[in-house]
Amino acid sequence: MRKIHALLVALLMAVGLGLVAPGPASAASFCGLVWGSLQKSAPGLSQAQVTNVRTGQHECYDRLVVDLNGKVAGYTVKYVPAVVQDGSGLPVPLRGGAFIQVTVNAPAYNSSGQPTYSPANPKELSNVNGYRTFRQVAFAGSFEGYTTIGLGVRARLPFRVFTLDGPGTGSRLIVDVAHLW
Repeated sequence: MRKIHALLVALLMAVGLGLVAPGPASAASFCGLVWGSLQKSAPGLSQAQVTNVRTGQHECYDRLVVDLNGKVAGYTVKYVPAVVQDGSGLPVPLRGGAFIQVTVNAPAYNSSGQPTYSPANPKELSNVNGYRTFRQVAFAGSFEGYTTIGLGVRARLPFRVFTLDGPGTGSRLIVDVAHLW
């Protein structure tokens, strides 16, 4: 019994002196993704207009693409309790366990007020049946130079936001939402 007690005391002293330490606490993230779930934004108001919204599936994430006919200047992408319509503030019903509000600092209409993006079904911008993360993509409106899209997702998962030039003189706002943490 004394040997066990002495061994236990020696082990506790070694841990206390830092001679024995637990392994590193750096668990690998899903697919090596190191994104977070906090708001991502860029300042600026675009002279371009929104022309299309589309989605795609990838091995580690689902992707939302907002096409513009010029340069993306600004955006805000964040988790919200409810996505709201531009102008009215009324909630946009979405399927999913969490909701991302994507606001592009660009209108979906031209300087004459004619729509540059007018979805056939504002409640279903893209068919996301069978997607691992996306549950619904809905148009929340375009008001005073800002266009909002509601994204219903399975759960609050990490996401990233970035822009790409092209095609041509246009650009794209990209929102990728991971399948897992």
